Amino acid sequence: MTRMRSYNFIAQPHSILYYTQRTTNGGFLISEASGISDTAQGYPHTPGIWTKEHVEAWKPIVRAVHEKGGIFFCQLWHAGRPNGNPPISCTDKPIQTDKDIGGSNGAIFSTPHRLTVHEISQVIDDFRVAAKNVIEAGFDGIEIHAANGYLLDQFLKDQVNDRTDEYGGTLKNRCRFPLEIVKAIAQEIGPHRVGIRISPYADYNECGDSSPDSLGLYLAEALNQYNILYCHVIEPRMITQFEKQETRRGLLPMRKAFKGTFIVAGGYDKNGGNEVLRRGGADLVAFGRLFLANPDLPRRFEVNSIINKYDRSTFYSHDPVIGYTDYPFLDEANSREFVRPL
Repeated sequence: MTRMRSYNFIAQPHSILYYTQRTTNGGFLISEASGISDTAQGYPHTPGIWTKEHVEAWKPIVRAVHEKGGIFFCQLWHAGRPNGNPPISCTDKPIQTDKDIGGSNGAIFSTPHRLTVHEISQVIDDFRVAAKNVIEAGFDGIEIHAANGYLLDQFLKDQVNDRTDEYGGTLKNRCRFPLEIVKAIAQEIGPHRVGIRISPYADYNECGDSSPDSLGLYLAEALNQYNILYCHVIEPRMITQFEKQETRRGLLPMRKAFKGTFIVAGGYDKNGGNEVLRRGGADLVAFGRLFLANPDLPRRFEVNSIINKYDRSTFYSHDPVIGYTDYPFLDEANSREFVRPL
């Protein structure tokens, strides 16, 4: 989950504490999204992984996680339209909303540059090189961020992708670019080190699709040809970024189609996570906001204890402590006012 504490796009020493607080022996951590190039960053102070300086900055963080027995993947992204660099995308249609990542008004989104076919090949290579850098930094693998309305998701969704070449129009063509990135990265670092995050049902950053069931199933089946480690999917109920909505749609067809490890995310608590695992809806459940506010979340689940309430106002602030590393552990919480029963 984006935290925006990596000043000038460089991972900072205070992130050592943040990630190690949330590390358990054998636990699986996915980093916040890291940019693959100087055109990738959608928001200020998000980490990068495209230069030697970025690699060296990540190394002590990764080493600290490994020293506590954690398994650590780096999420790779290109923001696409939510970027003022100017932005690049599959289209030249700008985002119309004025809301920023935290939901506040006042954001201004520039008109994106529509990528040429040659430029698309350059972005694919940027992802490949970034994946190589991730392994050099010591990470165990990478997660390709193809969700949440960012660049790869923009190519996938027919409400954004208005191309008429081999990267637009049909479902197969719209999926071509993300799948070419999967192939390039799997060939570079090995498919056993590769996962992908997708959100076929979501409409973040004005990036929806007219047939999300078809999109999700096509992707799940197409990913099998690359033998990647996992597919991480946002639940259909998370149409918007933070609020769950009632829906009859589900991920079971994708779950059955994908042959690797299937991870689900989207507003889960302990009981909901256990239930989806019990009925075979997933192999793993991902936690974001709960883990952000509860560095010892696995322990709290284990003893069926209270959990800290998260403070959304500090999700994307730049303070290296407040809302970042100051959430209390269970033995510190007691009955303080920001805790509630599980």
